[in-house]
Amino acid sequence: MADPDAIARLIEIVRRARARDGRGPAVVVSAMSGVTDALLGIAARAGAAETEEAQAQVEQLRQRHLAAARTLVPAAALPPLLAAIEAQLDELSAVVTALGVLREVSPRTLDVVAAMGELLSSRIVAAALVGAGLPGEWVDARRAIVTNDTYTSAVPIIAATNAALEATVVPLLDAGRVPVLGGFVGATVDGHTTTLGRGGSDYSGALVGAGVGAAEIQIWTDVDGMLTADPRIVATPKLVPQLSFAEAAELAYFGAKVLHPSTILPAIERNIPVRILNSRKAEASGTLITADPPASATPLTGLAAKRGLTVIDITSSRMLMAYGFLRRVFEVFEQFRTAVDVVTTSEVSVSVTIDDRRQLDAIVEALSRFGEVSVEGDMALLCAVGDRLRNEPAIAARAVSVLEEVPLRMISQAASRRNITVILRQSDLAHAMHRLHEEFFA
Repeated sequence: MADPDAIARLIEIVRRARARDGRGPAVVVSAMSGVTDALLGIAARAGAAETEEAQAQVEQLRQRHLAAARTLVPAAALPPLLAAIEAQLDELSAVVTALGVLREVSPRTLDVVAAMGELLSSRIVAAALVGAGLPGEWVDARRAIVTNDTYTSAVPIIAATNAALEATVVPLLDAGRVPVLGGFVGATVDGHTTTLGRGGSDYSGALVGAGVGAAEIQIWTDVDGMLTADPRIVATPKLVPQLSFAEAAELAYFGAKVLHPSTILPAIERNIPVRILNSRKAEASGTLITADPPASATPLTGLAAKRGLTVIDITSSRMLMAYGFLRRVFEVFEQFRTAVDVVTTSEVSVSVTIDDRRQLDAIVEALSRFGEVSVEGDMALLCAVGDRLRNEPAIAARAVSVLEEVPLRMISQAASRRNITVILRQSDLAHAMHRLHEEFFA
């Protein structure tokens, strides 16, 4: 949803979808390009009492959205849309004023601000569809996606969300309409605005698809589909035409940017195929994710990577094998709400990786009460994924041997045996990914 051109492409995608079966589709959209970052910046400025600068940014967003509306919607249909945009941004301006007085931005208030982008873009898309002769109808996502109250990274309450979708979206589909919702946005049972975390628009799309019993969930992006490697590292990665839910989940969790890690969970529960498509190449087949795809012709399905990791080593020759030691270690990470990516153990130490350093000092202090702790930053994770790893152990051995000249800090194979993961210096990541890609995909 980068700009008016992207919305114009969306209109044609919807038109073709309706021509195929005459029903729906339900449409879930992101904010326009850069808007969420701008909103977070506005909140930060307002909380720092830089109210004038924050209000100037609000006005920039106002003019950008009004201009997009005028570009996409016929003049006769503009007045109600322009009024809705003005009201939304007046509300944002009032929140900025309040934050400037309070000089504090709570997570709950931050969600109110961050949600504005998707609420605005979805209104514009719904009106643009109507202007193009399609029966678009705006649905407030806060009435359709029900979450807990973990503000800024809320967790959907599936049963309540399905009931809300049954009440708000399904009747529109039954009536032949095209419901349009903002992704990333929800609300608590009490109606307080929440957001699902960055990348949450894809997750919202999957929740809606599962909740309305869609035949297929489509994620429209600006790339051809899931690729065999990060195109920012490997210049010519290959398209993965089809893969399993399990493989997609591994690749998404370990850094494949094209898919939010939570996106396919609702699809798995309802066994709904997920297709990743390029909005600039609408005729291309993209990547299809299903429960049981055909056997892969290549030993691996794809590679994923994460930068900016920190390795923490906890050493205790006296306590490591003692009952309850590992529980104490992981209670520290739970206490400071910090997720762990990879874990390995040796006779006297436990090594873990984290990508969130905000509580690092406190974590180290807590761990130091029962072990010696060392920390190493500027690390990266490289993950090779493929269902064939489960039954062909030689593939994992081959992957590690390809990296024999690269110093590996940690090596791990998950219980699912669908991936082999190595931790290495960030400076070695590009070389290591190139070596693996040449070995398995060239």
